[in-house]
Amino acid sequence: MSTRREQVIEVIRDRGLLRLPEPVTLASGELSRDFIDAKAALSRGADLKLACEAILDNVGDVEFDAVGGLTMGADQFAHVLAVLAGKEWFVVRKEPKGRGTNKLVEGAKVGEGWRVFLVDDIVTTGGSIQKAHDAITALGATVVAAATLVDRGEIAGQYFREREIPYIPVVTYRDLGIEPVGGGLVRT
Repeated sequence: MSTRREQVIEVIRDRGLLRLPEPVTLASGELSRDFIDAKAALSRGADLKLACEAILDNVGDVEFDAVGGLTMGADQFAHVLAVLAGKEWFVVRKEPKGRGTNKLVEGAKVGEGWRVFLVDDIVTTGGSIQKAHDAITALGATVVAAATLVDRGEIAGQYFREREIPYIPVVTYRDLGIEPVGGGLVRT
């Protein structure tokens, strides 16, 4: 019987890893021939649940009150992890809505005294999860851990190490046998 993590690696390899003939531009602006489509990989409910269980396995006994991150990459994880862990969820918008309450953070009313667990799907340079970190800490909450489904490089890990925040990717570029991406280098 394989571990959840090993099962997640197989799901990503089988359903989400695309090896392209020409490099494409990633959300980070970096180029890569390896594209990871986490949404396609985890479109089956059982696979999404498996990935979220692997995330919880990795985070261990870290206590948190709410889980979330920048919208689109974190949404599915925030919702399922909140259910599995019995916690609250939130999402950070890319920019305030511009009407209504004009909030940047939706869902749980995260603020002073809250312990937050940040999540994201695919991290290359860490820009999205860093933006979520900044938005949450600006509200007075404490980020107690951060996790990603896949980390394509080393930059996000360094960012969180500098802040003494545990950072736990479920899968890395090494696990997928692809080149690391980040730091302005074009990997082909």
